Formats: sequence, structure tokens, C-alpha cells
Amino acid sequence: MGAVVVKNGKIIGQGYHKKAGLAHAEVEAICAAGKYARGASLYVTLEPCAHYGRTPPCVDKIVDAGIQKAVVAMVDPNPLNNGKGIKLLQEHGIKVEVGFCEDEARKINQPFIKYITKKIPYITVKTGQSLDGKIATKNGDSKWITSDKARVVAHNLRRFYDGIMVGINTVIRDDPFLVSGYPKKPITRIIADSRLSMSARANLFQKPDPVIIATLTQALGQETENRNLLATKAKILEIRENNGQVNLYDLFKKLARLGITNILVEGGGTLIGSLFDYNLVDKVLFFIAPKIIGGKDSIGSVMGKGALRVDKAVKLKEVKLSRIGEDFLVEGTVKEY
Repeated sequence: MGAVVVKNGKIIGQGYHKKAGLAHAEVEAICAAGKYARGASLYVTLEPCAHYGRTPPCVDKIVDAGIQKAVVAMVDPNPLNNGKGIKLLQEHGIKVEVGFCEDEARKINQPFIKYITKKIPYITVKTGQSLDGKIATKNGDSKWITSDKARVVAHNLRRFYDGIMVGINTVIRDDPFLVSGYPKKPITRIIADSRLSMSARANLFQKPDPVIIATLTQALGQETENRNLLATKAKILEIRENNGQVNLYDLFKKLARLGITNILVEGGGTLIGSLFDYNLVDKVLFFIAPKIIGGKDSIGSVMGKGALRVDKAVKLKEVKLSRIGEDFLVEGTVKEY
């Protein structure tokens, strides 16, 4: 969420909500404007809150600062607020306009809207693949399919997410670090590992960002030495079983309870295929290199069961195509909230 304070046609304060539990965007913007906020206008992408949560009501700060007018892009979908903030501002004599750039705001706020209304995180699938949809050869070689420039862009995307998720096959094959690259914006690394088979010496544990390993519930007395060792390095999240694998819907519900609102899933093909099979994907980012790997045993970017008929295939909306060096990025949404 973002906000700006405007006076005499000039921006005198701006802010954004950095993290759950920290000051909201309008409070940041008003603090930046200081005493000059009195008599100014506030522009905000989401209705200011009127209730106590992890922070005090933003409405109180707006009133105390002497804001004269509030321009609100969209009403808060949170039932705890949903119109109450607007009403309180009006009761304090502040002029309120609602709906300015609402379509744009809804697109920006999609992760928040889903998290609040569905109680599960917003899921974005990102993959780097060849033109024929492969992420590795049949021998597991995957470095590198896309260019350096494309990988830098893909890596920088991580800072916009609370969590980054991969399957155990990706950890075993690539041994990634999965860091955000931004010290001020740590990211939770989430590993789907139904059999808890990952090594306690994996590169993931060489970096300070938190790690969550999602695995199946283990019967009492069946703890293994590896499980006990991993428990000292990561949070072990026991998840219900679905056909021998982690139940992804159950996992996402539990991650939402931990405050994780949006997740970037980076593979592998088995995990991504399962997400599509169970209709859990909200957005896709496919980085495509002009290379042909071929081979029926090569590893594809989207595995799983797949569609049985072409007319049942996943259809993207809001599709964008951009060029990054020699590669292409296809971006699109699967669902809208």
C-alpha cells in the first residue's frame, strides 16, 4: 500500500507499508510531511484503517495531522474496516473521494485482497525455460538456460514477496541459496519436502533468512536423526497428506496464519504442475530463452496431470510480453480478486 501527502500541488510526504506490524503507508507519508501536513490532501491506494490491529488506527493519525482531504483509491475489503475508515474521516469533517484510479489500485493490491478475503497467500509462479518448455536436460543440467540479464531481473523480483518456494527436487538438483538480495527485506524460504529428505548441509542454511520445510505429519516415535537436525535449522511445518504429497492448500492456509501474504514459486516442474492441477496459481512469470533442449525425458517447467482437453487449458489474462536481452518474459494473471 502507498500514500502521498500533497499541498499546493507538491508532494510533501510519501510512504508505503513495508511489513506487517510496521506503520501503514498513510502514517509514513504524514510523518514525512511533518507539520506541513496540516491543511494538505492525502492520496492513498487503500482505505485507511479504523481499528486496532498490530498498529493503531490510521484514521486517528490523519485526523490529528489536520489533513483536509483524503483521496482513496479503493475501499478496504477487510470486514474489520470495509467503509468504517471512510465514515470516520467524514465524521471529522475531512472531505473524502473514493474510486480514483481504482482499477489500477486493485491490480496493485491483488495479493492483499486475496489474503484478506480467502485467507491464503497470493501465488505467483516464476520459471526460466527453453522455447520448448524445458527447465533441465534429462541428466538434470540446468545452468544456465536463460541469460545473465534475465536471471538478474528474475532475482530482483524476490524483494516484492514475503516467501519464495521450491520443491525438494530443485533443492537436491540446484542446491540454491534462495536469498532476496536485499538485506532490509528478508524473505522466508519455503521447501515442499514430503519425506523430509533434504540435507542439513544445503546452501539454504548458509544464509540467515528463515526457512520453512513443509512435510507430512510423522507418527510419534518415528522421528529420524535428519529430522531432528533439520528442526534446529528450520521451522518444520507438518501438513496433511494428498496422494502421498504435501497438501498444498493446507500448506498455504498455515503459511497465511504465519503472516505470509504472497509467495513466489520458482520450481520445479513437479511442484508447479501440482499448483496448476489444484487451481492454486494466481499469476505467472515465464522467462523464455530462444533455445531448444528437446528430449521426451527432459524436465519440463509444468508437470503434473495437466489438462485432458485443450479447451480446459489454463488461459492467461492481462498478458504482457517483454524482451530482456536475448530472452523473453511472458507475464499474465490466472485469477483476479
